Amino acid sequence: MKRLLLLALPLMLSACAAERDGALTEPAQLDGKQLAFSRNKGNCLACHVIADGESPGNIGPRLQSLASRFANKQQLREQIWDARQFNPETSMPPFGTHHILSPTEIDAVVDYLWGL
Repeated sequence: MKRLLLLALPLMLSACAAERDGALTEPAQLDGKQLAFSRNKGNCLACHVIADGESPGNIGPRLQSLASRFANKQQLREQIWDARQFNPETSMPPFGTHHILSPTEIDAVVDYLWGL
């Protein structure tokens, strides 16, 4: 039994881990998508059109091909953390600064959006 667990452990760990710069595993993408679509958390759909999103807003830009708009995921993360640092007149909530989303939740949303 112990031998079976030792053989299965690396497979289970690799299945749970997300790649740093590549595609994410399905659970990580779902978590970020759920946060982005949640009306009680990210609520990205209140202002943005996102593929598969219902009742999107049109205040912010369409969230697609973000890798062409941001040099890297860190820049996108900073935008979500507090967009006021780039545009003091923005209507985008400062998700990190105001603790609307935790740092881990922001990372999940960034990973999801980056993959669109």
